Amino acid sequence: MALLTDLLNLDLSGSTEKIIAEYIWIGGSGMDLRSKARTLPGPVTDPSKLPKWNYDGSSTGQAPGEDSEVILYPQAIFKDPFRRGNNILVMCDCYTPAGEPIPTNKRNAAAKVFSNPAVAAEEPWYGIEQEYTLLQKDINWPLGWPVGGFPGPQGPYYCSIGAEKSFGRDIVDSHYKACLFAGINISGINGEVMPDQWEFQVGPSVGISAGDQVWVARYILERITEIAGVVVTFDPKPIPGDWNGAGAHTNYSTESMRKDGGVRGHCRRSREAQAEAQGAHRCLRRGQRAPSHWQARDRRHPHLQLGCCQPWRVDPCRPRDGAERQGLL
Repeated sequence: MALLTDLLNLDLSGSTEKIIAEYIWIGGSGMDLRSKARTLPGPVTDPSKLPKWNYDGSSTGQAPGEDSEVILYPQAIFKDPFRRGNNILVMCDCYTPAGEPIPTNKRNAAAKVFSNPAVAAEEPWYGIEQEYTLLQKDINWPLGWPVGGFPGPQGPYYCSIGAEKSFGRDIVDSHYKACLFAGINISGINGEVMPDQWEFQVGPSVGISAGDQVWVARYILERITEIAGVVVTFDPKPIPGDWNGAGAHTNYSTESMRKDGGVRGHCRRSREAQAEAQGAHRCLRRGQRAPSHWQARDRRHPHLQLGCCQPWRVDPCRPRDGAERQGLL
């Protein structure tokens, strides 16, 4: 008799050409991820070829009960690391039946910024450092911490190894591999300063794809923690007191900035840009030239750098600001 795990891992490719597409969207809180699956007649690689779908927005806090239909527009496709085969994850944004973006749809505004020719010509790159904390499910207390108590003070946990210092690595590595399988440009992971706090990095990714990839990486992480019976939180301050919070630092560059000496040239053009460069994640000593891959870390929008930030709101800030300064938007 087949076990449940046998059926979960069942390979459908030998019996049908149909695939399963998991449609993902953002719920009413702006952070809660929702998803549901549908069967498609065959493999799809272009999101424009996917059918739109709908859901009950009154059940997600996004529509009134008397007019609850919300339409899902497929925007990006990723390989499904859970079902594997030709099955896919589909990142969507949300609209009214009349085609208007609903208030919680932040992707639509970002897409308008990134589709501007002046912005597209600069090929904005993003690297987003997403921090998070893993919690024991029934008590909402970090993994590896004494129940109702605290571990030793911060210091030995950052990038640490060892059972007494590193908690949840099986989840972290599972997430790392699942993101690579899905096609997300995840560039690394590390343990953070607070014990049981971790970080993954997405990027460099171009334009709006950075936001899509961070959202799907979060989705995959939540699915993995669901399987593990653990809660993941992106709360910027999950534990009060002298414990580090969780952020989502955003590294950014444009084609002009990436040219040899480009950051210096960029900084000469505006006092604001000069201030931004002081917060760069690679610092220049006196007499040094800016390397071509130098990127500035965005510290002008601290509320967008929290662990629970909205990636589609973070991404367009800089190109929109720069384009507005030049009168292009």
